[in-house]
Amino acid sequence: MYLLDKATQLTVDRARLTDLYAHPPASDLDGRCHVRANMVTSLDGAAMVGGVSGALGGDGDHEIFELLRDLCDVVLVGSGTVIGEDYGPIRGDSDADTAPRLAMVSGSLSIDPDQASVAAPTTVIMTCASAPEDNRRRLLDAGATLVDCGETEVELPRVLSALAERGRLRVLCEGGPGLLANLYADDLVDELCVTIGPAIVGGSSGRITHGPDGAPTRQMRRAHVLADDEGYLFTRWVRA
Repeated sequence: MYLLDKATQLTVDRARLTDLYAHPPASDLDGRCHVRANMVTSLDGAAMVGGVSGALGGDGDHEIFELLRDLCDVVLVGSGTVIGEDYGPIRGDSDADTAPRLAMVSGSLSIDPDQASVAAPTTVIMTCASAPEDNRRRLLDAGATLVDCGETEVELPRVLSALAERGRLRVLCEGGPGLLANLYADDLVDELCVTIGPAIVGGSSGRITHGPDGAPTRQMRRAHVLADDEGYLFTRWVRA
């Protein structure tokens, strides 16, 4: 893997990658969450192939994916992505009350209680008070941990506040496109990491963000661009 620095290619090892993707120190965050999103796309902007994003990645993307998980306190993800990508439990501290490693967002709680990550002690489901009671009961009976973050809908600022209260300040959002669009609409994303794969997908696949028209444009500044010998680009963008 190489760091593209103007006309120069600088070889990057694991230690250098860790430096390049380091979060701000907790002392700089003043008790608030730092939200990083990590997504993958094709050359023509497709966010998925066959309904999943993993098919777009390669070895380098998998390395970045695992590194960003290692560097974060909690993975924030929509329940549709958890189901579609078949998430398992996120490794980490076994105390679910103080150290959730997977924060799943679901307003409807229409999640199969047998889904692998639901009852894991490192998972917390961020929902709202108006979620259907029968769905809530099924998940609680399966051992899930639920946190209400709003009355009639999941309010993302309240989600981040709940994570911050648990000391989980370094947040990694892995999508899906709807959740990422809503985070951007609320101006909650501090940085975006995008892997660009060397493929043209075509078809009707959506983008890495998908939400209602009219959301404000958010400007970002390029932090770095990495490349590998398979033709992938690994970009990191921060608030302008």
